[in-house]
Amino acid sequence: MSGIYLHIPFCRKRCTYCDFHFSTTFESYRADLLAAMMQELGLRTNELKEPVQTIYFGGGTPSLLSPKELTAILQQINANYQVSTTAEITLEANPEDINQEQLEAWKQLGINRLSIGIQTLSSETLNWMNRAHAVHEGLTAIQLAQQLGFSNISIDLIYGLPGLDIATWKETLQKVFQLGIQHLSAYCLTVEPKTALNHLVQKKKLQPADEVLQNEQFLVLIDLAKQAGFEQYEISNFARPGLHSKHNSSYWAFKPYLGVGPSAHSFDGQKRRWNVRNNTQYTRSVGKNDNWFEWENLTPNERRNEQILLGLRTKWGLNAAALEAPWSQKENAQIEEFARLGWLTFEDQHLILTDKGKLHADGIAAELFRVD
Repeated sequence: MSGIYLHIPFCRKRCTYCDFHFSTTFESYRADLLAAMMQELGLRTNELKEPVQTIYFGGGTPSLLSPKELTAILQQINANYQVSTTAEITLEANPEDINQEQLEAWKQLGINRLSIGIQTLSSETLNWMNRAHAVHEGLTAIQLAQQLGFSNISIDLIYGLPGLDIATWKETLQKVFQLGIQHLSAYCLTVEPKTALNHLVQKKKLQPADEVLQNEQFLVLIDLAKQAGFEQYEISNFARPGLHSKHNSSYWAFKPYLGVGPSAHSFDGQKRRWNVRNNTQYTRSVGKNDNWFEWENLTPNERRNEQILLGLRTKWGLNAAALEAPWSQKENAQIEEFARLGWLTFEDQHLILTDKGKLHADGIAAELFRVD
C-alpha cells in the first residue's frame, strides 16, 4: 500500500493558530506553482513500488482549487502511477467553499472522502481564530454534502481553547455526534511560536486552557466518542467502524508515501524527504535543479524510534516483534513501570496505551527511544 499527499499552500485568510505552510497572496503564481506540482508528479514516478491506495489533498486549503485544476492533478497521477480502482481520495475543504456545484464536481472527479474544517461551534471562537466561515455555514456544508451522496465525511475540532469549559465541550461533542458524520479529528490547541495566537497569548489577550483542563477535555472526548459508537483508532482520530482514514493510517503504520508540493514530506521506508517551505523557490526549481528538496537516510535507531512513536499512538499499539532489535533489560523495566502506573498494557507483543496512558504518549515513547 502506498499513498500520495498533495500540499496545496493557498488560503483565503491566516488563521490565528496555524503554522502550516501557506500563502494568502498566491494568485500571481498560482498556475505556475500547480504546474510545478504536476512536473514533480512526473519526475518521481519510480519512487512508489506498490499501487496507490490513497490520494490526499491537504494544505492550506485545497477546496480553493477549481474542478479544472483538480482534474488536471488527478489525470497526472493516473497517467504516471498505478492507482487502485478503490483508492480513498480525500479533499480537505473549508465550509465557505462548499456548495452544490462544488460538491457535484468533486463527486464527479472521484473524490470520495471530505475532511471539513469546522474547528469549533462557537461564533466567538471562530472570530478570534480568524476563520472565514460562520457556525451555520459549517453545519450547512455537512448537511449538503450528505444530501449529495458523500458517505465518508470527517470534521476537525480543536479543544483546549480559551474559555472552553467542560460543559460547553460536552455540548459541542453531543451536537457533532448527532450530525451523522463518519470521522472526527480532534486536536488540542497548541501555541506555536510564529503565530498570531502566540502574540495574543504573550500580550495576555487570550489564554488557552491549562494542562489539567486540557486533559479533562481529552478524556471527555474519548468517553463521549465511545458512547456515540466511534472508535478511537489513533490518539486524535475517531471513526465509525471500518471508516478509519486509510491515508493517515498508512503514516502511523510506517508505510511509504509520496509528498508533492512545497513543504510536503515523503517516506520510502528508509529515508525521509521534504520539499522546501518556499513557494517561489519550489516553483522555480522543480525540474531544473535539486534546490527544492532535502532528504536523509534514517539510522536503525531513528527508524526504531519512529516506529515506537507512531505505533503507540494507535489502538493496535506498537508491535514489538516488528522492531529491528528486542527490548533491552532497562527498556523492559521501564515498560513494566508504565504498566504498573496503568499507562499501558502488553498484549501479544503489542504495547497498547490505556486512556490514561494516552495523556503521556510522547513522554512514554521518549523513554523508549535509543540515541545513535
